[in-house]
Amino acid sequence: MSFDTDLIIIGSGVGGATLASSLAATGLRILIVEKGDKLLHSPEARDDVAIFQRGHFAPTEHWMGSDGMPFVAGNYYVVGGNSKFYGAVMYRFRKSDFSPRDHLQGSSPGWPLSYDDMEPWYGEAEKLFRVRGTVHEDPTEPTHSTLYDFEPVPHEPVIQKVMMRLKKAGAKPAPLPLAIDIDTWLAEGATGWDAFPNTGSGKIDAESGPLTEALRYPNVSLLTNAEVLRLETATDGQTVIAADVRVQGEVRRLTARGFAIAAGAIQSAALLLKSANENSPTGLSNTSDQVGRNFMNHNSSAMLTIDPRLRNTSVYQKTLSLNDFYESDPETGYPLGNVQGLGRITAPILKSNMPMLPMPLARLVSAYAFGWFLQSEDLPNPESRVMVRDGQIVMHWERSNMHAHELLIERTAQVMKAAGFPIVLTHTFGRRTTSHQCGTARLGTDRQSSVVTTDLKSHDISNLWITDASVLPTSAAVNPALTVAALALRAAASVKEVLSE
Repeated sequence: MSFDTDLIIIGSGVGGATLASSLAATGLRILIVEKGDKLLHSPEARDDVAIFQRGHFAPTEHWMGSDGMPFVAGNYYVVGGNSKFYGAVMYRFRKSDFSPRDHLQGSSPGWPLSYDDMEPWYGEAEKLFRVRGTVHEDPTEPTHSTLYDFEPVPHEPVIQKVMMRLKKAGAKPAPLPLAIDIDTWLAEGATGWDAFPNTGSGKIDAESGPLTEALRYPNVSLLTNAEVLRLETATDGQTVIAADVRVQGEVRRLTARGFAIAAGAIQSAALLLKSANENSPTGLSNTSDQVGRNFMNHNSSAMLTIDPRLRNTSVYQKTLSLNDFYESDPETGYPLGNVQGLGRITAPILKSNMPMLPMPLARLVSAYAFGWFLQSEDLPNPESRVMVRDGQIVMHWERSNMHAHELLIERTAQVMKAAGFPIVLTHTFGRRTTSHQCGTARLGTDRQSSVVTTDLKSHDISNLWITDASVLPTSAAVNPALTVAALALRAAASVKEVLSE
């Protein structure tokens, strides 16, 4: 049988683009299929009113909650995926994240891989995304065999003051590891980058980083505005042979010797479920009945700390983090989570989240407000899941470990008040916020309880890989982008081996 190409990668986000870049030099014919289009430069790309108040780039797709209530999904369908809007935080999971451990309300099962297994791939991923950082200031930072190629993104003067206040209060603030070329970003526009779309090269996202590198090779191509509807297997159900793809209203059948799904934790699981057939009546790669299960979404909150004596003169703000309570709470001994700076909260951003707030008051508050993002681990639960009913994605998310998150808020507020911020405001996000969705196709060594191997290859289908956050067996409590990239780099050897046979 002749095939259109060697490998079809579904999705151009961090996992898909990283896999493509890793395989580009092999000579394999690679087609990356992206549901959306390229995000072009426009005046709105750096306009906080257009982005946050008018919702110029806001997603419009609706998913259904298991309670029967529809909600707007937080996913972006563009070349580069959600990373086009991400905060560019590139944390390694901490060493303890790979081991089983107890939490305040439950336990984390750990990984069948250790930190040492992942460490070389973390280093490669940091180079690929040109991450800025340091290994010397965060007490939870795991060992590095390679150092960052770039110094941390510099704190702005007022953030430097906040850092010194936190240190004086007994905290251990550290620079965030960031995929940001700050000089280029600011030359393209004097704004923050968190939740701002990247239409240039200052933020190293999936498109401006690995995808750009992959497309330099003539054997790699990109098909945009193309939605993969389902995958077709051979008659024995052991291999995928084609994808039905809707392009400009027409359904095309594209064939390949191998397939990698990297559409995100929701859409990847939904695609496998939608591809059910006689050999796989509950969905592809689903003999374990784990596809769609164990959905995780960080428990997350925004915090504003205000000192009327300290004006926030920062432009981008998002350079500082606290992991003082990541490994253990000083009173309970349980892990609580991560605290990191939000992008600069301007008056339009504040107004968009508090519509009843008069704009003059929003300007006054934002002038003195420092924003923080707090996140805690969501524990895997097979009943938290993605389902498909009559072609509609249905989400059922059962929150876990919320007492730990509430305690993280309490402990962080105590630190902030000790650091001289008398006013502390907090808003906890719900299911409408895309807070690092993961799980739904977990990796593992036991095919009865996992969907893919530790090389991200399907247990059931010999030429199918999943290379996005779907495969994470736990969410940890830091941003997953670097871990997704590291796993995709690790999986590339398996893809190459199978397709080179």
